[in-house]
Amino acid sequence: MKIPNINCKIEMICPVNLSEDPKKVELAISNILPFSDIKNENFSIKAQSNELRSLEKIYETITSTQSHKSYTRNLENNLENNKTWFFLNKQAAFVEKVAICDEAEESPLGPIKVILTSSNINEIIDWIAFPN
Repeated sequence: MKIPNINCKIEMICPVNLSEDPKKVELAISNILPFSDIKNENFSIKAQSNELRSLEKIYETITSTQSHKSYTRNLENNLENNKTWFFLNKQAAFVEKVAICDEAEESPLGPIKVILTSSNINEIIDWIAFPN
């Protein structure tokens, strides 16, 4: 995997339901977004990274599952200025799997929202959605 040298802020936000163990939700996020700073704040887990290598697991999943169209559609539909986002299934993340959700309701305990911000957001979309 070749990681481009592009500045990017990567954030993950995930609700923690009363029935969930916050540590397990933190683990789900760290499984998908390594190299990130994770914080537990008011029934929500937030992670942040400035390293594109944090997206390695997502990148590898797109490559191995040929899911370019789903990611491209979500990234382009949610694009606004220099920011875009997509949802991932929380339960899948807990078992170290990456599963995109077109709608929040596709993740029964709530999704993980991944937000990408960069002045070169189109280059990041091209890199992640069209891996070589």
